[in-house]
Parts: sequence; structure tokens; C-alpha cells
Amino acid sequence: MENPHTYRALHILLFYLLLQFSSLHFLSLAYEVQEKYFVNCGSDANENLTGRNFIGDLKPDSFSFSKKSEIIEGSSNLTTSSLYQTARVFSQQSYYSFEITETGTYLVRLHFFPFSSPSRNLSTAVFDVSDSEFILMSNFTAKNSTGNSAVIKEFFLGIISTDSFKLYFTPQASSFAFVNAIEVFLSPSNFTPENYSSSFPLHTTYRVNVGGPKLTPDNDPLWRNWDTDDSYLSDPNAAVKNQSSALNKNYPGENDGLVAVASNDSVAPDSVYQTARAMNITTSRPANSSNITWSFSVSRNAGHIVRAHFCDITGAAPGNVVFNLYSNGNFRKEIGSVNNTISQHPGVPFYYDFKVSSSESELITISIRPNMEDATDKNAFLNGLEILEIMEGKASISKDESKKVNVALVVGSVLGGGLFLICSFIIGFMLCLKHRKVKKRSRGGISHNLGLKIPLAEIRSATHNFDPKLQIGVGGFGYVYKAILSNGTKVAVKRCKQEGQRSGQGLPEFETEILVLSKIRHRHLVSLIGYCDEGSEMILVYEFMEKGTLRGYLYDSDEPRLSWKQRLQICIGSASGLEYLHKGAAGGIIHRDVKSTNILLDENLVAKVADFGLSKSGPLDETHVSTVVKGTIGYLDPEYMMTQQLTEKSDVYSFGIVLLEVLCGRPPIDITVPREQVNLAEWVMFCKKQGLLEEVIDSTLKGQIDPSSLRHFIETAEKCLQHDSADRPTMADVLWDLDYALKLHQTETLGESHEDSTTTASSAFLLPTIQRFPSLGSTITGADEMESTESEIFSQLRIGDAR
Repeated sequence: MENPHTYRALHILLFYLLLQFSSLHFLSLAYEVQEKYFVNCGSDANENLTGRNFIGDLKPDSFSFSKKSEIIEGSSNLTTSSLYQTARVFSQQSYYSFEITETGTYLVRLHFFPFSSPSRNLSTAVFDVSDSEFILMSNFTAKNSTGNSAVIKEFFLGIISTDSFKLYFTPQASSFAFVNAIEVFLSPSNFTPENYSSSFPLHTTYRVNVGGPKLTPDNDPLWRNWDTDDSYLSDPNAAVKNQSSALNKNYPGENDGLVAVASNDSVAPDSVYQTARAMNITTSRPANSSNITWSFSVSRNAGHIVRAHFCDITGAAPGNVVFNLYSNGNFRKEIGSVNNTISQHPGVPFYYDFKVSSSESELITISIRPNMEDATDKNAFLNGLEILEIMEGKASISKDESKKVNVALVVGSVLGGGLFLICSFIIGFMLCLKHRKVKKRSRGGISHNLGLKIPLAEIRSATHNFDPKLQIGVGGFGYVYKAILSNGTKVAVKRCKQEGQRSGQGLPEFETEILVLSKIRHRHLVSLIGYCDEGSEMILVYEFMEKGTLRGYLYDSDEPRLSWKQRLQICIGSASGLEYLHKGAAGGIIHRDVKSTNILLDENLVAKVADFGLSKSGPLDETHVSTVVKGTIGYLDPEYMMTQQLTEKSDVYSFGIVLLEVLCGRPPIDITVPREQVNLAEWVMFCKKQGLLEEVIDSTLKGQIDPSSLRHFIETAEKCLQHDSADRPTMADVLWDLDYALKLHQTETLGESHEDSTTTASSAFLLPTIQRFPSLGSTITGADEMESTESEIFSQLRIGDAR
């Protein structure tokens, strides 16, 4: 069978060849948009939006759309732009077609505004969007849009044929697809990271003006949005804002390898380079133990291109500021060294691009830290960040519509003739591999029949062919549906996302879940009813948990809030399930993703731990398992995160965070609250120091918790959150302590005078020094494929983090 890694390896080879040999000439002239289409969908009117003239798609032009569509108009009281008051709706796979006369990398933006009309509620639409080869958006819905803001999705697509280019809209099941406006235009030469990444489309996931204000499309020559970086900073106190109006775009030298001068505002507006974040060096925060870290939630199992923007506006002498750039703790680039002459010139805007390799990560962290050996001025700075996801999911297009091959441009005029021949050969070889038939993938890990296989036909029948109306949840692996099997059993069906099915990225998690759940049975662990692996499908079927997640009963829904007794019983049940995993299951199992959304409740509010796709099996008697970091930021054990050494105590730490959630009724990371309250553990620690623990307790619990029970509960959480895993209790100890806290609550009379008042309990809560975690709740694996890793540099990293 063809090696499935061969094709990817060739992509990586080509990527590095291009990085090593390309000379990225900077843009010297202002960019004017060349071939372009701006489409006002479902209208015969032209609309102007920030300098772009959107032409009604009912007018004759050099684009067309499938006739299998209808027009929907919003109500007259819509206060949004006229561009978003009409939409074209598709009830079956349909497309827009654009005539292309010039090849190159095109920027494509799709605008979605989910208004409601008498005939359609656009917020209920569920659909895919693709080009002729790759999925751009899978199971997309715009129902989360709020206010008068449209959802805008941006992509970079390479078009190598002067032919028609098509965008396909494919409704899911009985749903429909829609679009309000489309932009398709040729991007500046050598502008996009696609020139030196791979042959896949790119999706812009983040574009951040570091240290500066939000920039709207009218402030950008390519009509881009730039967000502020405030919500992505792990520790806002580690950075200060810098600002300068002086830019030097007349740099006389050459580009330095992978670092390129941004001499034109099509790379980024001047305002991006005129603001920055620099180190906040103080007596209590010395440069040798400080860094600035930004955290971004991203798609699991997807590669990403990162562009970091720099301009030295610190005021230091040229060449005095030398610092290191990291992603997920791995060294990337030294900025300001003698090898980077660009960065030794103040006011010269430049950028650096790199790839974060595919993994199971749902987090990218970008960090900067002074180089203590080479820097005269101990500082580091960053002006902007862009993160683009590499879209590798294969599209499913009707045969009569699949003739066009849309592959991103990889070789540009910047390459020398010899390298061009080398790259052409590699590209040709990759394309040959790409179109060879690949045999059905082997699932050796579950090839034996466990007696749990369920026919796909029965699952389709039970879910009404995966009707979106039966969808009750979504996670990193896939979508969850409520269903009833033919024997009357009520179940939850988890189906791997299409991109995971096509690429095989969800296979390890799928196999792990089956192998773990097939050998364990416990009252407080969710049971696996069966699975299906027919064709490309990967489906898991579980017992149905009527009440949903613990998080839903704490703060994430309108469900009635739980009493203190109910919360303690749920914690005890969860701890019992985890203790069984650690010591009672065959060989021992570390869950590795303990969090409130993975604790489910049945109709009687009995807790059951779920989601074992990241679990690790093996003997756990105080041994360390070396593994890439997996789990959810906000819950991750800091020792495991730094050392990649996994023990059962990592589950204990995560469970300690769950205990704080249970007490306080809020998530571990909440970017909607004041900055000092974002990290729950740090906020609780602060309130403890101030003797104000009662301020963080869930308001629905006040007056009903016995102080002795509260104190014992908090002491239990404290022990779980110890930085050193050796200082944490076992889950058996945690179970005993929680059971004791429940007994204290049941035997004491509420409201009676005690020595242990809530305030006393607050002062007794001696939280450990908690590692600051990134400020986004996202599942990660922390092992990028890198040429070098400076783990010792991050040994004292204080990080402050969904999907």
C-alpha cells in the first residue's frame, strides 16, 4: 500500500527548499487590485462598502451562479448595510463561477449575515463551502453571529489555470446554504505565505495589531480587519505598549533569508508597524525570567502558517535589542542578531513567516524573550501577528463539476531558474502521487471485532441521516447527535468531522476511545454502546446522558443551578471514576483531558467521566510517560506542560481546576471579565490573600455552604493544584477528602455560628503559586516539528488559555 506519509513528506521537503533558497523581494510600489470580483449576492443593485463596488449578481458580468438557487430578502427594518439585506440560497450543491484571465494567488472573502425572512431563517443553515478540490468550510453555520456584524471568512487560493474558477456551496442533510457577498481578487505578488508553504488553500484565522487599536477595512488597502491583542495576552502585566510614527521604508540592503522587508502597506498597514508590545522589565519582573506570550485557539490536527511582524520602535541603539521568537515553547528565530541586518535598523518594518506543523493541537502560543547573552538592551518586541490554517480536507464535488484542479501557487518569479526546475520536478511528482488511487486505510488497532460494531445503515436511520436538528453538541473530534437505535436504546452518536475522515487525522483518537472503553466498566464512566468504521466513517455510539455536561449546570446554559450537596456528590462521582481509571482499570489509564465538559450527568444527576480519545494506557506506579502535551489549556498540569512527562497526577491537577469551577460557577478562563479576573485560579488566589473568598463563590450558593465543608473542599483543591506533582494527592485521597467534605455539610447545621466562617475559610485557603496559563480554553499538543528546542529557556515560563 502506498505510504500515506510520502505525499506530506514531499510537501515538507518543498516547503523547506523554498524557505532555504527563495529570495523574497519586497514590494516597492503601492499595490492596486488587479483582476477582481465583488459580488452582491441575490440582488440587482450595486453596493459600495469601504471603497469596494459590489455588483449585483443579477446583472450580466464575467461571473455566474448555479440556477439551482433562490433569492431571499431581509425585512425592511434591518439596520445593517444594504449589502447584507439580500442573500442567495442553495438547497443542493451549487456554485458561483468566475472567469480568470491571470493566474496567481487569489484572496477570497465570503460574507454571511444570518437574517430571518418569512420564508427562511438563515441562522439555521448548515453547509460546506469548497473549491473544486478542497473544503474551505465544513458544517458551517452563522447562527452565532450577534448584532449587526457579518461573519466574514477569508482564504488564499492559488489558481494556475486561465479558466473558470468555482466556489461550491453544499447544504448538509436537509439544510440549505447561503451567501450575502463574495470577494475574489488577485493578491499582491509575493504577498501571501502560500508562496512558500504548500499546495493547499489557507484560511485566515487571526490577524492581530499587537499593541495597537482595532483596524477596520477602511484602514487597510486590502480591506482587512486587524484585532487588538488584549484578549490573547497570557500575562498583560508582562508587556507595555510602544508607539512611534517614524517608519523607514527606504532600507537599502537586501532581505535577510527568511526575514523580508515590508516596504509596502499591502503587507500590513503602516499603523501596524507604528505600535508594538515590548517587555515590561521591573525589579519584580527581571528580563531573565520574563517573556510575553500570546495564545490562540486553533483547529486540532491542522497545520498553520504564522507571520510575525516587527519594527524596532523601542528607541534603543541599532543592534542592541536581540531576542528570541518561540511557538508553543519551541525556538523559532533570533531577531536582531548580526545575521539579521534588517532588524538592526530602527524603524524598518519587516516580517518573518514559519509553519507550525500538523498535530492534535488546539492551541498556538507565540512568545518573545530577550536574548540574555547577545543583547545590550534586554528587551523584545512584536508589532503584529497573522495565523492562517492550511486547509487539507478534500471536497466532494459532483463528477460533472470536478474537472478543474485548483492548486495553490508554490513557485513565483522570486525563484532562480535552477531552483524552479527542482521545484517543478517535485511539484510534478507530488501531483502524480496526489491522483494515484489510495487503498482503504488500515485500522489495525481495532481490526478485531469487539462485538460492538453497529452497521452504518442503522446509525443513519437512528439519526435521520445525521439531521442537524438532532445535533446536540460538537467537539474537536466531531458532531454529536441524539438518536434511538432500532432496539429502543437512547444513545449519543459522535461522528468524526469530514476533514478528519478524509485525512485520517481523527483515527488515533477514534481507536483509543474504543480500546479504552471496551475494557472498562464503572458506574461513573460513560459506557460505549458501539462503533462504526464503514468506508471513511468513524462513528462512536455512547449511552445517552440526559442532563448533558457539568459545565451546563454550573454556568454555560439556562439549566437550574446545582445545590452544594449536588455539586459535592457530582465531584465525588467524578473522582470515583478517575480513581478507577488510575488504579482499577487494566494496566492503569490517564484520562489526560479532565474538564467540566467531559463530566456528564444522567437523568438522576449521577456524574460520569467521558471522552477518552486522548487517554494514555500503561503502568502508572509513579512512573513518567514521555509524551507530547495533550489536554485543555486552563486545566493543563503546568509540570506536564513544561516537561512533557505525564503521570496520573496530571489528571489530579485538572480535577483541581474543576473543583474551582464547581465552587465559583465560572470557567477557568473567561476573557469577558476584567483583566485581573480572567484566570480563575489566579483570581481565587488574589481573593484569598485579601480575605475575600466569598466574592468568588457562585452567588447561588451563598448562605447554604457549611463553613467546615467549604474549608475542607478548598484545602482539597489547593492540594490538587500544587505545582510539583509529587506534592499532589492521589485520586483515592481526593475521593476520601470530598466524601469527608460532604459528611461535614450533612452533619452541621447551616447558619449556626462557627469558628470557620466563610472569611476564615478564605484566609485558610493557601493556594500554591499557580503557573499562569494561556488565556484561551483550547486543547493542545505542544510538540511542533522543529529543528531545535530551547526547553530550558521556558523552564520558568509563566503562561496565563476552545474552542
